[in-house]
This record gives sequence, C-alpha cells and structure tokens, in this order.
Amino acid sequence: MAADAASVPGAETLGPPAPDGPRADTRTGYVRYVAGKLGGAAVSLLAVLVTGFFLFRLIPGDPVKTMTGGRPISAGQLAAYRREFGLDLPLWQQFTDYCGKALTGDLGTSYQFRAPVIDKITEALPNTLLLTGTAFVLYTALGIFLGTRSAWRHGGVSDRVNTGLALTLYSVPSFWLGLLLIIVFSVGVGPIPGLFPTGGMESGGKEGLAYVLDVAHHLVLPVVTLVAVEYGQTLLVTRSALLDEMGSAYLTTARAKGLRDDLVRRRHAVPNALLPTVTLVFVNLGRTVAGVILVETVFSWPGLGGLFYQALSVPDLPLVQGLFLFFASAVIVMNTLADLVYPLLDPRVGR
Repeated sequence: MAADAASVPGAETLGPPAPDGPRADTRTGYVRYVAGKLGGAAVSLLAVLVTGFFLFRLIPGDPVKTMTGGRPISAGQLAAYRREFGLDLPLWQQFTDYCGKALTGDLGTSYQFRAPVIDKITEALPNTLLLTGTAFVLYTALGIFLGTRSAWRHGGVSDRVNTGLALTLYSVPSFWLGLLLIIVFSVGVGPIPGLFPTGGMESGGKEGLAYVLDVAHHLVLPVVTLVAVEYGQTLLVTRSALLDEMGSAYLTTARAKGLRDDLVRRRHAVPNALLPTVTLVFVNLGRTVAGVILVETVFSWPGLGGLFYQALSVPDLPLVQGLFLFFASAVIVMNTLADLVYPLLDPRVGR
C-alpha cells in the first residue's frame, strides 16, 4: 500500500487539509475588511479636518470686530486681539497649528466665551444626548413596529396610510414642523390652548421631581418634531426588507408545520429582515446627533445645535470648527461601527 501510494504522481504533496484552514481564511478576510473600514474612516476624518478649517473662513465678517460688539476700537487693539487668537499668522501656519492641536484633542479657545472649545462641547453634550437619545429610541421603535405591521399586511388600508404618512413627514423640513408645533401647541390656535413652552429646557427655580417633570414638559415638542421627521426612514427600510423575506421558502415551511402566522412573523421573518435596519440604526444615531442643529435652534434648546448656531453668527471660528468636527466624527464613527457589526450579523459580508 505504501508503494502504491508512493507511485501516485504528486502523492508526496498530498496530506490532510488543515483543520482550521477555512476558519483562518474567514478570520483573515474579516481582519482585512476591518482594516479597510478603519482606514476609510481615518481618511474621512482627515478630509473633515481640512474642510472644516477652510470652509468657515469663507464666512464674511471679522471675528475680532464682531466680538467688540461694534464699539469703536483702535487699530492697535485690533492687532492685539488678532495676535492673541493667532489670526495674524499666515493661513498655512494657522492650518498646521490647528491640525497639530486637533490631533492631540486641543480644539482651541472660543473667541466669545474665552474658554476651551472642548469644555463648551462637554458642557452642552448632555443636553443634546437627552434630546436626541429620547427621540432616537422612540422613532426607531415606532419605525420598526409600523414597518413590520405594514409589510405583513402590505396592500391594505393600514399599509397605505402608514407608508403615505411616513413619506410625507420624512419630506417635511424639521425646522418648519417645529415652528408649526410651536404655533399650534405653545402659542395656541383657536380652541387649542398653549400647552407646552415655546422653548428652552427648563423654567427655573425647581428641584427634584418637579425639575424632572419640568424638563420633560419642555422636551415634548422637540422630541415629537424629531420623531415625526425621522421614523419614516426606519419604517420604509424595515417594510422593504420584510417584504423581501416573506417570499422565502423557510417561511412556507414554518407555516406548513402549523405555526401561527404571528409566530412565523416574530420568530422567523422579522429577525432576518432586521439586518438592514440594524445598519440604519447606527447610521441614524450619528446623523441625529449631527442633524439636531435646526431643531435645537427653533426650540432654543441649550445643546450642541444651539451652540453651533450661536458660534456661527460671530463667527467663532475655533468653536465652529470644533463642533463641525464633532458632528462629522459622530456620523463617521457610527457608519464605521455599522460596517463592523454587519459581518457579525451576516457572515457573508467581509469575506
């Protein structure tokens, strides 16, 4: 037998396959996939850094003169202010200084607040997270629930109503809807009294449970605005993914085994259809943080969006640049996380 094996051409090169060969190839493919996504994210952050520096210097106006409030000021005082904030340096040197500091976490000092930009962002961030986090949970849950119901009963009256309403609200500008809600439910129209505050985060002078209820009262209209505008995308993506799954053979098999229709939907169809929705959830999380500027401005909410609008009106270049970098980074990080999580949910991706 040994002689027969030796007489077979190429037999000496044959051997048992490596037990972990395919698994090792999969791991290697995933590592390459992750490295590519992280590299793409790094390039995107660098592009944001460059764009943010040059873009906001196209805004007309002199930041130093704006900070003086239009008061008469001598040329020497103007020159001193420019030296203090580094505005007298050549543009290329301002850019290199900005990039070097930004890479170490130093986003500069705000012109109008005379405080580190990172401190102003940290101060306003919890207020934005309260608003966007509440809205995110509500519109994600609402979109998934209505999307699955619409897909399972596609073509019916409820499906047409849900889809039509979602498309309509998704196309409405958030600031316009916010202003409309203020007019109707804050100011009051006809028999509808003013039920909610026109803006702000609190009335002041309250503590404990009264303070929590007061903040919740101020939170209602901005959250409703964000939920109304954002839930439609989740609904449409969930509905489309579930419709694709409903024609699959495994669902027919599950029904043939006698499983109830509701059980087939919840245990089999919906979990597989949620893969695109999971990706959308990560993307929406970053986009909601970055897209809350208009809503916070309309409702005078003391978060990052209101701070960005206030800085843009000066223009407070370090603060504007720092907030722009933060907003863009939130979107890039969430997109990257979605790309990294998706292969764990669907092993076919990233091979």
